[in-house]
Amino acid sequence: MSEDTDELLEEDRDAYALDDSLRAQLRRAVAAEDVPAIDALMEPLHPADIADILEQISSSERAALLGLWSDGIDGEVLSELEWSIRDDVLALLPADVLAEAVRDLDSDDVVDLVEDLEDDQAEAILATLNDVDRAAVEQALAYPEESAGRLMQREVVRAPEHWTVGQMIDFLRNDPDSLPEQFYHVILVDPRMKPTAYVSLGRLLASPRSVNLADIAEDSFRIIPATQDEDEVAYAFNQYHLISAPVVDDDGRLVGVITIDDAMIVLDEANEEDLLRLAGVDSEGSLNDNVFETTRQRFPWLFVNLITSILASLVIAQFEDAIAQLVALAVLLPIVASMGGNAGTQSLTVAVRALATKDLTRSNLARVITREAGVGLINGVIFAVVMGIVGVVWFSTPLLGVVIGAAMVINLLVAGLAGVLVPVVLDRLRIDPALASGAFVTTVTDIVGFFAFLGLAVLLLL
Repeated sequence: MSEDTDELLEEDRDAYALDDSLRAQLRRAVAAEDVPAIDALMEPLHPADIADILEQISSSERAALLGLWSDGIDGEVLSELEWSIRDDVLALLPADVLAEAVRDLDSDDVVDLVEDLEDDQAEAILATLNDVDRAAVEQALAYPEESAGRLMQREVVRAPEHWTVGQMIDFLRNDPDSLPEQFYHVILVDPRMKPTAYVSLGRLLASPRSVNLADIAEDSFRIIPATQDEDEVAYAFNQYHLISAPVVDDDGRLVGVITIDDAMIVLDEANEEDLLRLAGVDSEGSLNDNVFETTRQRFPWLFVNLITSILASLVIAQFEDAIAQLVALAVLLPIVASMGGNAGTQSLTVAVRALATKDLTRSNLARVITREAGVGLINGVIFAVVMGIVGVVWFSTPLLGVVIGAAMVINLLVAGLAGVLVPVVLDRLRIDPALASGAFVTTVTDIVGFFAFLGLAVLLLL
């Protein structure tokens, strides 16, 4: 390991130690009701770090901290909080603090803040906004959930398509208070307010004043319909390397803009959701949920797993006499099932991810199925040889080695096929493949593995 790597690891350890030390100091300051100490500890922290602290401490500690330090909460902290504890934090904030915090947020952050709240809490937040901002947020909330209209911010920097660079720069300088806190493009619109192109700030600042904005427009320009699903929006940003994109209504008029930070949050949430659902865990859950809520979320898929396990056990039950006559079958049976399940999970994970990124389509489905079948067959042959030798050495029965080897080939081949076909079929049926595929693939590999191993054993050994 290099010295640079050692230094980085040491810095990471110091950072974690600092976090633990900070939390300990904060707890002592809260217990002593030492407001100046709390201010000193919290003031230098990034809003995301403050949100992490609020999420990681208990509800009683959170209430005590906010009771002493509520003036320090701003809109950015609220937007960083997990939705599962955001309600609690909002309920603990004085009305004037909440109003000031919300006023600092862009419209898309306010929408994200209120869309999951109860009506009375949402109304309390909307009441803190001025008429213009409230109208913008309510218009965004009128769009379907998880759509581009919910994701966009209404604050847009636009210009007539006939303007020059000089006119645009003068406009930006003359009215700085009307500009969003962050923006990346100037969107060009025609007289009907329909976006026609956009110009990056880099090109704007690097061009002479006399140049027409339309002459330095970006080639990456794409329009997002307000009703488009946010997953499709995130895909477009990732696929076409977008930084921002204008959002239009049903008539094609400009109503907002989506920036890369919001699109990447959606993409990250989608990846996290797929990962959790592959494990049969509710994507809505968090570490802050209580025991009963977590149990409720996990129970359904554990129950599904129980049913599928019973189906696999019914296959074993058909060969009770064979297992009673040759105990070695019971010893080796879990190996066949485990290898098939792991191989199926490997193929399944690749397929679910490819479906999510639109890399697995009708045009390449046959090639992917052939590849996974080939991988399963080759791995099956290799492990068949290994387990064949193990069967011979362990139980001194050459035919037993042949049986488990053949069963291994069959099960790994089927695992590769099922790992691709099951999520594809579920996707065609509009069932989330990340959520439902695991139980079905495991059931297929268990049943096929048990039936192949025990069936061949009956034919060749008994």
